[in-house]
Amino acid sequence: MPHFIIDCSEHLLNLKSPKEIMQKIYNAAENSSLFKKGDIKVRIKPYKYYNNGNTDDNFIHIFANIMEGRTVLQKAKLSKSIITELKTIFPKTPIISINIRDFEKATYCNKSMA
Repeated sequence: MPHFIIDCSEHLLNLKSPKEIMQKIYNAAENSSLFKKGDIKVRIKPYKYYNNGNTDDNFIHIFANIMEGRTVLQKAKLSKSIITELKTIFPKTPIISINIRDFEKATYCNKSMA
């Protein structure tokens, strides 16, 4: 169920493949033991045009959407582990960040639930 949406500068895909970037995030999420194996979804959206504080510095930001119920400590640990992994493959990228948002269980619906 967790969804990890990666926004990044298109140039980063010249440094590492989309598959490698997504796999790093998938592995960190799976290693967190917060999610069932096989439930983790990762997507990437590269941007050709962007403005980062009036620069064209490379960036990567992950929007993590997870089902409510995890503690702040668990989410903070997940965030730090993902950023740590990304820093290993993008040591010169100045902007690497993540935020985690909770889905409300009461309002979440997918195809199998309808």
